[in-house]
Amino acid sequence: MAGGVGSRFWPVSTTEYPKQFHDMLGTGETLIQRTFSRLAKIVPKENIIILTNEIYKELVFWQLPEAKENQIVTEPAMRNTAPCILYAALKIQKENPDAVMVVAPSDHWIEDENAFVVNLQHCFEACSENDILMTLGVQPTFPNTGYGYIQYDKESTIANKKVAQFTEKPNYETAKRFISEGNYLWNAGIFIWSVESIVSAFSKFQKEMTTLFEKGSLIYNTEQENDFIQINYPLAENISIDYAILEKADNIYVLPATFDWSDLGTWGSLYDKLDKTESNNAVVNAKVLSEDASGNMIRTSNHKVVVVDGLQDYIIVDKQEVLLIYPKTKEQDIKEVLKKVKETYGEQYG
Repeated sequence: MAGGVGSRFWPVSTTEYPKQFHDMLGTGETLIQRTFSRLAKIVPKENIIILTNEIYKELVFWQLPEAKENQIVTEPAMRNTAPCILYAALKIQKENPDAVMVVAPSDHWIEDENAFVVNLQHCFEACSENDILMTLGVQPTFPNTGYGYIQYDKESTIANKKVAQFTEKPNYETAKRFISEGNYLWNAGIFIWSVESIVSAFSKFQKEMTTLFEKGSLIYNTEQENDFIQINYPLAENISIDYAILEKADNIYVLPATFDWSDLGTWGSLYDKLDKTESNNAVVNAKVLSEDASGNMIRTSNHKVVVVDGLQDYIIVDKQEVLLIYPKTKEQDIKEVLKKVKETYGEQYG
C-alpha cells in the first residue's frame, strides 16, 4: 500500500511527494524501493501489486522500473485501507482462487529482513491451511502512544496467538499498563490471509462494500477495469481494515515478530532509527555545528551548514521555502500545523 500522504513528516513529505518516495534514512533507497526489495525476497516480483493513488502512478513507475503496468493499481480517491484491500483481493482471487496474500505498508522500516521472511513464510503456511486472518505484532520496547496495540490470549502456548482485541493509539498510562501485562504487541499493520478468507470476511462484515466491488468481478484484470473503478471506487466507504474487519472477526491470530520494526510515522521515530553524532543529534543531508545542543533531529535538502546552540530535543527541517523548528514532544501535532500553514499561506506549502 503506497497511497498515504505521511503528513507528520512535513515539510519533507507533502501531498505531491509523500514520504514513501523519499530516502528518509539516507540509505540510498527510498522507503517504497526498500519495501519492494524486501517483499521480493519471498514473493516473485511479478506478483507484487502496488496500490497507490492515481496521482502517484508516475512516481511509482520512476522509482520501481521493474514493475509492469498491471502491477500498479491506482485508486481514483483516497478511501483508507479497507476498500483497496478488498479491491486487490478480488483481482488476485480472479487470477488465482487459492492465493495467499500479504498486505504491507510501503513506508515502514524493518531491520532484520531475513527474520521478516521467516515470519512471513510461517504465516503463509498457516493461512494456506486454515481459515484465519493473521497479522504480525511487534514486542513493545516502551509505552509508545503513537502505535496501535494487539492483545492476545495470555494462556496460549502456540506460535500463532488468538487475538483478544485491537486498541487504537492509547494514552501514556494505558500504554504502560499494556506493557506491564505482557500480552500486548504493537500493531505493525502487516496482514496475511488467503484471498478466500478475506473476501469471505468482507462478505460477512462489509456487505455493501462487497456488493459494490463484486459488480466488477467479470472485468477485473481486463481493459474495462479502469472505467469501472473510476466510477465505483469513490462510492466505497472511507474505513480502515481494522474497523471494517479485524475488530469484528473472531478468527484473527497474531504472530509475535522476531524482527525490529518502526512505522516511521514521525520525525521522532526517524530520530530513533538514525545514527547519532557525539552530541546525540541525528543528522540527514546536513553539516552540523552544535554547541550545548542534543537530542535534535536535523535535516536539510542540500547539505546546508546548520549551526545549533542551546537547543534540546527539537526537529529542525529545512526544505526549499519551508523551515520547521518544532519540539519533538509535540511531533504528533505537526499534522495540525500543516493544516494551519495551508489555510494561512496556501496549498503549495503542503
